[in-house]
Amino acid sequence: MRKIIDPVAFYLGPLAIRWYGIILSVAVLIGIFLTLREAKRQEIDPDFFLDFFIYGIPGAVIGARLYYVIFRWELYQDNPLKIFATREGGLAIHGAVIGGLIVLIYLSRRRRVSFWKAVDILAPALVLGQAIGRWGNFINREAHGGVVSREFIGHFPEFIQKQMYINGEYYHPTFLYESIWDLLIFLLLIYFRRKDYVRRGDIFLTYLIGYSLGRFFIEGLRTDSLMLGPIRVAQLISIIAIIIGIVLLYLRHGRAAD
Repeated sequence: MRKIIDPVAFYLGPLAIRWYGIILSVAVLIGIFLTLREAKRQEIDPDFFLDFFIYGIPGAVIGARLYYVIFRWELYQDNPLKIFATREGGLAIHGAVIGGLIVLIYLSRRRRVSFWKAVDILAPALVLGQAIGRWGNFINREAHGGVVSREFIGHFPEFIQKQMYINGEYYHPTFLYESIWDLLIFLLLIYFRRKDYVRRGDIFLTYLIGYSLGRFFIEGLRTDSLMLGPIRVAQLISIIAIIIGIVLLYLRHGRAAD
């Protein structure tokens, strides 16, 4: 087998540039490109989305960090300054989505842009970014599942086998399961986006339901879940998101399109 992949891509003097950051940056750039292209097609001022990314990306990072810290407060209560040590890890995608949505709600109201139209444009880029971002977890050898047999992991490419061989055991490549699921959701949203029967909000709500459904089952395999007592937080949030998505779809299709 090949050697495991070094999480550090290269150094700029004493500063380590990690693959995780590079992969997330690529995901963001692709997301910006897709969003601006769709905004142009739907005749929405691209400046609105450029402003959103300027404020929304920091908002997402802050949300991702706060979400993680809240549910792992025992790691920070004796040294609160460690909250700012994001290079040590500790970001949660649900927190990032919540943070980004808060910024989008504020900005759409301020600019008088339909929130539902804006979030529909962003949803495919978001889920594709999630699909790409999971490969950062792969490089870091994190967000994996429980122990699996050599026979089971043998069904995967060699580079995945090697990266999932940790401390003498093989682990479920749950990053891969979620990446593939997110890619399928992305393709589904792109397909639905061109359909006449789709109303404003349908694309985002489909993302909310679809992503959450996959995350619920995949989270059950992971070993690093944030916990609320005996409950996996990501599974709880996923159930809530699915219910909200279904209810909003029902209500919005029960009346005239906005």
